Amino acid sequence: MSREYAQLSDVSRCFTDWQQVQDDIETAQMMLDDPEMREMAQEELREAKEKSEQLEQQLQVLLLPKDPDDERNAFLEVRAGTGGDEAALFAGDLFRMYSRYAEARRWRVEIMSMSEGEHGGYKEIIAKISGDGVYGRLKFESGGHRVQRVPATESQGRIHTSACTVAVMPELPEAELPDINPADLRIDTFRSSGAGGQHVNTTDSAIRITHLPTGIVVECQDERSQHKNKAKALSVLGARIHAAETAKRQQAEASTRRNLLGSGDRTGPIISRRGA
Repeated sequence: MSREYAQLSDVSRCFTDWQQVQDDIETAQMMLDDPEMREMAQEELREAKEKSEQLEQQLQVLLLPKDPDDERNAFLEVRAGTGGDEAALFAGDLFRMYSRYAEARRWRVEIMSMSEGEHGGYKEIIAKISGDGVYGRLKFESGGHRVQRVPATESQGRIHTSACTVAVMPELPEAELPDINPADLRIDTFRSSGAGGQHVNTTDSAIRITHLPTGIVVECQDERSQHKNKAKALSVLGARIHAAETAKRQQAEASTRRNLLGSGDRTGPIISRRGA
């Protein structure tokens, strides 16, 4: 109830601001008739119209149907792509950006798994971010990210292009996690390692879980306890399987819609209509 009240309050506040701006626009337009006030009125009118456009965009977003996952915590995965060491550094920069954003919103960031690059940054890092509306705020970050810059590792000043991939998935309640048959899992244990493959733990506490039907692999080595690493890995695996199933369902729905609509030319099935 309190969450719904907060959402409605945002809509009401934004609409009230928009109404005030419309009054400001009307006042500025009236002032245009006064030669002494015209220059100031033109500036106020320009600023008011810009603000009106911004508020209209905010209202459109606020009035969109809510994704039921928007208020949930999220798993954030950042992976270095093409670009070698520079891609790992870029992945590190991206993760720091998300971490600072989370800190500014008073969200909690918990590292689930990470593989550091040899010269800094991350080959891969997975984190759980907890707080109000995390998934809704971050979900559109999923996809490929690219940067063109002179890397810190470049001695001749040449510009390099590096890429990373980002995946944001909602954390699901246990009751909503997909059913995973233990027989479909291959669980391997190994020693935790740091940058450059250096072993940082003398026991086989790190966990690698492979979901055989989908080929999804999750590693977790952040905790010293094997049980904690396994629990973290299973939660990430559940989120990945759910995301894969959702993407597959959306793709099937889009394909069905395309087939139903057809190409729009005259070669497909036609329902003829005759006017009176």
